[in-house]
Amino acid sequence: MQTVFRAIREFVKKADMLLLALCIAASVYGIVVISSATNYLGSASYVQTQTLALILGVFIFVFLTLIDVDIIAERREILLIFSILFIGLLFTPFGVEQGGNRSWLDFPFLPFNIQPAEICKIFFILILAKTMSVKQNKLSAPWTVIQIAAITGFLFVFIMVASDDLGVALQYLLIFIIMSFVGGINILWFLGGLAALVVAAPFLWTFLDDYQQNRILVLFDPTIDPHAQGVRYQTNYSLRALQNGGITGQGLYNGTMVQAGILPQQRNDFIFSSIGEELGMLGCVAVLLILLAIITRIVYIGVKSENFMNRLICIGIAGMLFAQILINVGMCLGLFPVVGLTLPFFSYGGSSIVTMFLAMGFVSSIKMHPAPDSNARYIRPKL
Repeated sequence: MQTVFRAIREFVKKADMLLLALCIAASVYGIVVISSATNYLGSASYVQTQTLALILGVFIFVFLTLIDVDIIAERREILLIFSILFIGLLFTPFGVEQGGNRSWLDFPFLPFNIQPAEICKIFFILILAKTMSVKQNKLSAPWTVIQIAAITGFLFVFIMVASDDLGVALQYLLIFIIMSFVGGINILWFLGGLAALVVAAPFLWTFLDDYQQNRILVLFDPTIDPHAQGVRYQTNYSLRALQNGGITGQGLYNGTMVQAGILPQQRNDFIFSSIGEELGMLGCVAVLLILLAIITRIVYIGVKSENFMNRLICIGIAGMLFAQILINVGMCLGLFPVVGLTLPFFSYGGSSIVTMFLAMGFVSSIKMHPAPDSNARYIRPKL
């Protein structure tokens, strides 16, 4: 028994308990607003599923904290193969369509569906971080850039073919750009990539479906769906909900649109708008402050780490969160196209919650298992 207590004390002392507390606080806040957003359905199943996912997420956080992240990242080839096979299950009968995309796996033995590309983006961060760490002395070399760009490009195309989920696929590109920039790849590569994108943009545009093109064009052309009956209706309802809430909101279980169930995807993609109507601007600010605290903590752990790979992992996870929050909130405010991204920790989805705690577990592992930068001696010889 003393051994167990000693292990618990050691865990509490070395694990990132502040990060865990922030994540649990965000998730509980999310469960409360999900309860209100699904109240009109007369079922507690969504709250039960989200609560179960939270409990599972905490166990995953603890388990991964106890494992040195380098042990997992060292097997980056296995992680890549696993990701391909996992996402490839979407082609099997387990793959189901939800929200217009065939990006979910429905296993009979699980209480919620799984979005494999969502989970695999965390492994993608580990793959990039380990690859860039091994190539640290020649990050800007053509072969290194081609290698990590090829991995990113392959997964992007594979996700689009398997699920047609542009929102998740774009996250892989954003993670690649953020980690490459922070990792120190020469700025000329970014300028070259931007130039190539400008040249290829007209060609790539033709691959988008009409509704995807209109979701982008509607941000600039007010003549597209002026009555908000088509491509503009989700954004229109979202803005109306936020306006209804004002500063303090209409109160939980009292939102005009939320309780009528007419706000599109009000428990997941547009949960921010649900919060805005019922808890007002103050509730939305509280959400953003909690998420900002989580991102700040992740960056702090990364900066404190002396290991290049660990820093990249933290930056990749923080960048992923920041990009996802920016796009989701911008989508609710009508500043970005509607692409179907959840708000981390707050949106309904067992897969999303588990993914977030999976990522946080790796960050906590980095804090619990500090490692020196093994490549530093090759970069800066001792005097």
